[in-house]
Amino acid sequence: MGSGQVFMIPNVISADTQQAVIPEQVREAILKCDLFYVEDLRTARRYLSSLRLGLVIEELQFEILNKKTSFEDCFELIQPALSGKNIGVISESGCPGVADPGARLVHMAHQFGVKVNPLVGPSSILLALMASGFNGQSFTFHGYLPIDRKERQQAIRDLEKESNQKNVTQIFMDTPYRNEALLTDILKVAKKETFLCVAKDISGTTEHIVSKSVGKWKASDIDMKKTPAIFLLYSS
Repeated sequence: MGSGQVFMIPNVISADTQQAVIPEQVREAILKCDLFYVEDLRTARRYLSSLRLGLVIEELQFEILNKKTSFEDCFELIQPALSGKNIGVISESGCPGVADPGARLVHMAHQFGVKVNPLVGPSSILLALMASGFNGQSFTFHGYLPIDRKERQQAIRDLEKESNQKNVTQIFMDTPYRNEALLTDILKVAKKETFLCVAKDISGTTEHIVSKSVGKWKASDIDMKKTPAIFLLYSS
């Protein structure tokens, strides 16, 4: 039996947007999959059900692939593909493999020559960059900044300095309930001429993306309301 394939299946990043942001190509790929590797069973089942593909969700095979999944675990997870089965990888949000544990399985797939199919879908990182007006030629995604406030403020200073020296856009995020504190720290330690983009609820009904200098941000009121957001810092 020939080798199966791995399909990287994008998820929505804002609730109830699947009809607008998930293309037909993704729906067709899902129907080709024999099993799915997902971060959370409940979320994945709800997502697949929302696409209304005629699948009987209870009959689908799911395995967990999350941040606790080791590279060694992926050796076992890739075995079905070697037996001819197609694997669908679904992230909790956005595109799997980008700031996502699905990358480990993909790395393993390449070691065995298994074909990997990346599918188009929403990525909060790239959508925020596209809408920021900042340097899209040179950028770095840093994920989460330190939780400790003193360390977080120093990280912001370091990112600002690097952005200025290398003309690079710095992209980062935090959990929604810490976004307010993160924004406060950025406005406290960044220079007033440095530019900041705050991209909230990307692709959602309350999407709000604004880029302006830190000095102008300080004169503005913005309510994060524990909303998912991406932050971009740029100092040229």
